[in-house]
Amino acid sequence: MFNTFPTALAVTVAFALALLTPAWAEAQNPADRDTNEIAGYVLTDAALAKYTKAVHKLQPLMGQLPQDCDHDEGPQSLNGTAARMDGVPTVKSALKAAGMTSREYLVFSWSVFQNGVAAWTLEQPGGKMPPGVKMANVNFYRAHKAELEKLGELTKQADCANSNR
Repeated sequence: MFNTFPTALAVTVAFALALLTPAWAEAQNPADRDTNEIAGYVLTDAALAKYTKAVHKLQPLMGQLPQDCDHDEGPQSLNGTAARMDGVPTVKSALKAAGMTSREYLVFSWSVFQNGVAAWTLEQPGGKMPPGVKMANVNFYRAHKAELEKLGELTKQADCANSNR
């Protein structure tokens, strides 16, 4: 059944995943601030519009995005990852022009990923809502799935699996 998981969903947050994987692995404690922030984030049309602009503005800059594909010394928090992104002036400017901060971009990306996984889980036989996930966000993901998958294709080149970094 796992083969039915939409590949483009994972691609939607490819470079955020590459940047934040160490922090996400460490942030599995429900009391963790970053985990709670991502779980508590509310997906909206306004945020999606900003995110869409950000993805389009970042797309030509993908080669400049800092990555830690080996996960050796990467940032261990949203703040650390955002600071790393902000350390690349063109990336910071692109996000600002889209109306987002690096942190907002990361939180939105991770929320999309989390809710996409939840949507997929609910479609599986016997699938149950993961703890802490909001049904409104799952419904938002479902309503915008095609658009989010298209955005994911634009970020695909930043995926560590597609990179020589």
